[in-house]
Amino acid sequence: MEVSCSSLNEVREHIDKIDSEIVALLARRGAFVAKAAPFKKTTEEVKAPNRVEQVIAKVISLAQEQGANPEVVERVYRAMIAAFIDAELNEHSRLKENNVKP
Repeated sequence: MEVSCSSLNEVREHIDKIDSEIVALLARRGAFVAKAAPFKKTTEEVKAPNRVEQVIAKVISLAQEQGANPEVVERVYRAMIAAFIDAELNEHSRLKENNVKP
């Protein structure tokens, strides 16, 4: 999708709109991450290194299909997944302490 911009401010306005969409999507993704925690019995299940690599492979492929920089997408996803894993570990620990089942 090509968008022409006539100023730096216009570029920034487009970036700001995209950032708003990204944050909304992160919130949706985070809600599902939280829903996954009760289904996992161990911290290793939360960390799920094989699943992480599946997701990374998938998003690299999507990046290539959509003309995004695969290296940037991989780095962003690795950072995002690490942050979500930390949040899920906290949620998993809280649920375990409160003996909550799915």
